[in-house]
Amino acid sequence: MATPAELAFERVDLSDEQLLHLQGLLGTWGILADLSFSDLVLLAPVRVNPESPNAGVSGSELVVLGQMRPSNSSTVVEQDLVGQLVDQATWPLVMATFNGGTSLRGEIVLDPGQDPLRLHCIPVRLEDQVVAVLTRLSTGIGRRPGHLERTYRDVFNRFAIMVAEGAFPFPTEEMAAEEAPRVGDGVILVDAEGRVRYASPNAVNALHRMGMYSQVEGRRLNDLGIEESAIEWALVSALPVVEEVERRPDVSVVLHCIPLLEDRIVTGCLVLLRDVTDVRRLDRLLLSKDAAIREVHHRVKNNLQTISALLRLQARRLDPGEGRLALFEAERRVRSIAIVHEILSRDPSDQVPFGEIVTALIRMAEDSVVVDRHLELAVEGDLGDVPAEVATPLAVVLAELLQNAIEHAFVAGDGSEGSRMDASTGTGSAEHHGHVRVQLEHNASTLRLAVIDDGRGLPEGFDIEDTASLGLAIVRDLVRSQLEGTIVMSRGSSEPPFGTCVNIEMPIPEVRRIV
Repeated sequence: MATPAELAFERVDLSDEQLLHLQGLLGTWGILADLSFSDLVLLAPVRVNPESPNAGVSGSELVVLGQMRPSNSSTVVEQDLVGQLVDQATWPLVMATFNGGTSLRGEIVLDPGQDPLRLHCIPVRLEDQVVAVLTRLSTGIGRRPGHLERTYRDVFNRFAIMVAEGAFPFPTEEMAAEEAPRVGDGVILVDAEGRVRYASPNAVNALHRMGMYSQVEGRRLNDLGIEESAIEWALVSALPVVEEVERRPDVSVVLHCIPLLEDRIVTGCLVLLRDVTDVRRLDRLLLSKDAAIREVHHRVKNNLQTISALLRLQARRLDPGEGRLALFEAERRVRSIAIVHEILSRDPSDQVPFGEIVTALIRMAEDSVVVDRHLELAVEGDLGDVPAEVATPLAVVLAELLQNAIEHAFVAGDGSEGSRMDASTGTGSAEHHGHVRVQLEHNASTLRLAVIDDGRGLPEGFDIEDTASLGLAIVRDLVRSQLEGTIVMSRGSSEPPFGTCVNIEMPIPEVRRIV
């Protein structure tokens, strides 16, 4: 479903370059709202419909493309206007600004019975063409004007000239990131020579955190021992620059340097500062935590591999028989769990790419093939990322089912259920190649895993509830208890080779559901 802003942009007749210019303005104009202590609204004429009865009337309606409220002052427009159509008669100065291309000031009454609002209309120009109008709405009653307020409004007026000249937003300006500094974080205003003309109280606090306590106004930051390469580059290139400065190992400040232009000539620079020391400290803690989690999974993987090796060594010292076979099966199960921890040791997130686990399990199953015919193992579909608590039991289940298909589906037998996991019977052709397919599927709420072979099939009357196989019992209990799913084993065909189909479906935990 389209958002109101998307619907609004569909109603204007603008080129891709003009739309990109307006999107850039909407991505950065939070600075303008804070500097002006005012609400901002962006409007443009609605595209004329040739089939409309009023097709000859140009600009009879306006559409609100965007709306921004200041973070350092109260709002004067409480309702959400984005996407709404407004009549030209309500906003006459907007149409006059759009048609005339010059900034206009006046008043507007948005709600009957309320006091009029001050209106400042600024043409948004791109390549000598007005594409929209930026309106500033204020009551005229607000913060008591002091040095800070006067400086901020003066800077806003300089930005308004840049918008009207088509110099703002900058073509290379990126959308404001979450960590991007706002006006309330701290403002330093420098002139064309890089000398500080004003520093807000919050900016002074940030400089104090960096160890600089001298008077800053009238001096360059370099003279105070603070790196100002970002400011110098913004003044030289006439393009915005974002840089993070580390004054000391424990203090980090982000500088957003925005050049101020007049007639395309740099007249100064607005520097927004944000102290991100605490943010960086948390980042380091998270990195340390992630490293610790990866190390835990790595050690668990190593321990499981050691146990696997010990079981394999012990099995080789036994004579052929059930004891030796049981140790080999235990070793294989431990190895399948180690695969999950190996992947978690590379990425400590709660989600595990199950496709990597499937690839490793297929390789492990291929290495264990002992039948005297060619077997082809194939994978169809993908489960995507699954929760870690699902990946481990599901890996054990898949390993058991693959091993069961390889060991029991393609060997001659009497059709009785084997002493271990099986259960195949019937007669199959000794000439055809064996095939084992793993089908994976997931949607928003469930996971499905199926293992299908074209071997001998299940014996008549087979019931997984009554199986004497340890492997099948493990699969059944893991699916029902830990995965909270269902398992169905059936013949894949009514004629030889019958084949076996094992179908497992399970819900995805609600708190970590894959979307």
